[in-house]
Amino acid sequence: MFYAVLAYHVEDTVQSWTPGEDAALMKDLLEVNDRLTREGKLGPAARLDATAKAVTLRGPGDGMVIDGPFAETKEQLLGLYVLDCANQDEAIAAARDLKRVNPTAVYEIRPIMLYLPGAPLAAG
Repeated sequence: MFYAVLAYHVEDTVQSWTPGEDAALMKDLLEVNDRLTREGKLGPAARLDATAKAVTLRGPGDGMVIDGPFAETKEQLLGLYVLDCANQDEAIAAARDLKRVNPTAVYEIRPIMLYLPGAPLAAG
């Protein structure tokens, strides 16, 4: 079954990291990613850009585009992983590996009801 692992963090904290601190964390996260990929569990993963650059589409009909996500929380969604795991316990174990190297992040693990892989995209 596919699971989405949604990575939340306090955006101001992430943006306060020096390039070296950010690179060190990404190195550790990529080691977990590489292992999950070798195990055939990791699908698409993405680090999202700043919420200040986001827009939200809401409302009836064509909807209205408004600036940014306005969550009632300290943490913002900053990234996501798609995992192919036998069960929720296996997905939680993978998320715990991510949390070990990024302990201040919050990870939501949610089953995916519909998975459409789409076309492979070239890294941009």
